Amino acid sequence: MWYRCVVFPRKQWLKANNLKKAFIQLHFAVLLAGLTGILGKLITLNEGLLVWYRLLLTALSLWILALIRRQAIRIAPADIWRIFGVGSIAALHWVSFYGSIKYSNVSVGLLCFSAIGFFTALIEPLLLRHRVDFVELLLGLLVIAGIFFIFQVDPHFKTGILVGLLSSLLGSLFPVLNKQLLKRIPPETVTLYELSGGFLFLSVLLPLYLYFVPAGHLLPGPWDWVWLLVLSLACTVLAFNLSMSALQKISAFTVNLSYNLEPVYGILLAFLVFREDRYLNGSFYIGFFLIILSIGLQMLRLWRKRVVAVKPEAVTATSASITPPVP
Repeated sequence: MWYRCVVFPRKQWLKANNLKKAFIQLHFAVLLAGLTGILGKLITLNEGLLVWYRLLLTALSLWILALIRRQAIRIAPADIWRIFGVGSIAALHWVSFYGSIKYSNVSVGLLCFSAIGFFTALIEPLLLRHRVDFVELLLGLLVIAGIFFIFQVDPHFKTGILVGLLSSLLGSLFPVLNKQLLKRIPPETVTLYELSGGFLFLSVLLPLYLYFVPAGHLLPGPWDWVWLLVLSLACTVLAFNLSMSALQKISAFTVNLSYNLEPVYGILLAFLVFREDRYLNGSFYIGFFLIILSIGLQMLRLWRKRVVAVKPEAVTATSASITPPVP
């Protein structure tokens, strides 16, 4: 019987160690997602070109990984067109997200991204034909109230805020449309085709976009290439893989809840890197408080609604909220 006393604690230690590793992976993935706003400010390309290069590098990396891993990538032609359509929305979401940052700053752009919950509360019932969750709608309105206060910070930020709200609207469509696809197609395959479709769509749209929104230069500079590689490989490919790895050990509920911290991480990084806190007044912090309050109440609400502990779920069933468009 003595060996059971040795083996059991060892198994418990290994389980606790794996769980700790999964939480570290998850929060590092969320931190990388928060870093995207910082990189968007550092890259000197305009938002259309920035996203085009990001999609090019990310899609190319994912195709190489798929070939190395011998990933099953064959899907029905009808599904390819559906996924390409969702990828096109993701591309427009990213363009407007980085446009919001370019026209305002990182903190304002990330806080506007928080309005995605309000738009989801409106759009999801319409598309999936179920009742409106009025609590979610009220929490979303709390975010909108926060954005109203941020709107008073600086007249120059108003364009960035409006573009940021457009980004949130487009971003709210993405997980809703993904739900049906992820029921029958692995998330890695969905992501591969969505980013490829987004790249093709933006390649067609970009000449027209640059005609109306001219760019100072078309080719990235040396540091732009560095930041684009970090954005594409670390903040997109690595963050996605870390989230998938974490999902094998912890519940999808925990992953979804943790991603609510993304704007918080991003804003703290913006304060640290760009010292944006020096250019913000009381209205910003009131708006910031209201948005953080909304996120906190939603996290508490989801936690209380969880009657039984959620067991670690299969990756293929739980990835709608962590596939792009993470900003």
